[in-house]
Amino acid sequence: MENSKILYISQEITPFLPSSEISETARHLPQHLLESGNEIRVFMPRFGCINERRHQLHEVIRLSGMNLVIDDADHPLIIKVASIPSARMQVYFIDNEEFFQRKAVLSDENGKSFEDNDERSYFFCKGVLETVKKLGWKPDIVHCHGWMTAMVPFFIKNIYHEDPHFEGSKLVYTAYDSGFENSLDKRLLSKYEYEEIETDKVQYLKEPTFANINKLAFDHSDAIVMGSKNLPKDVMKMIKSSGKPTLEYQDEDKYRDAHKKFYEEVFNETSVLA
Repeated sequence: MENSKILYISQEITPFLPSSEISETARHLPQHLLESGNEIRVFMPRFGCINERRHQLHEVIRLSGMNLVIDDADHPLIIKVASIPSARMQVYFIDNEEFFQRKAVLSDENGKSFEDNDERSYFFCKGVLETVKKLGWKPDIVHCHGWMTAMVPFFIKNIYHEDPHFEGSKLVYTAYDSGFENSLDKRLLSKYEYEEIETDKVQYLKEPTFANINKLAFDHSDAIVMGSKNLPKDVMKMIKSSGKPTLEYQDEDKYRDAHKKFYEEVFNETSVLA
């Protein structure tokens, strides 16, 4: 597979955050596809624990300055960028003082999930899509990694479905076992309704559990990847019942080439979006 435009969106990427299943995959998979002759863009949140000086992050003024509205409140969008020299790869960061300045990722020092993680995810996902539009870049494939990116396929199919930047884009979502307990803010569904999004088919988000957030991505993606060897049983059941093309978990030495082959199958499957 070559000469394709692939958008990677991940909640974690090493070396900006510690090594994990998500961060390692989202670091090395884009490089492999880049070196195979494809054009890529990579996005992640600019969590406050990321050392900007060490990684030489700097703001991209021409892409910053937009306000994103969530639940009738304005939130300034700041875009930063850094390079991974060993990979000749740039990473864009979605930043906002309210959502991402705290010196943590998704939970506090006691392991308790932040109460606004739903809006942090919302802002991140919408911020990526608005920035891609500003770049004037049309991805052939949009590949999302981790539950924090689960709203991207939903937004593309419901808010950006007529936008030429995403028309015909194939949506791939990778599910991992890294999640959260209990649920996100139970007002999440009403926040979508503020966007005038039709929510009849996603009423399960009245209970925005880890499984149901993944289901949101499964329902609106064209293909699914199992990013962890042992996914929760309820998530596995959702994947199997989705009927979507699925790439099963791949060992570290195989996943790069397996993804490349899977992309080709998904991109060439004309019936996927029918």
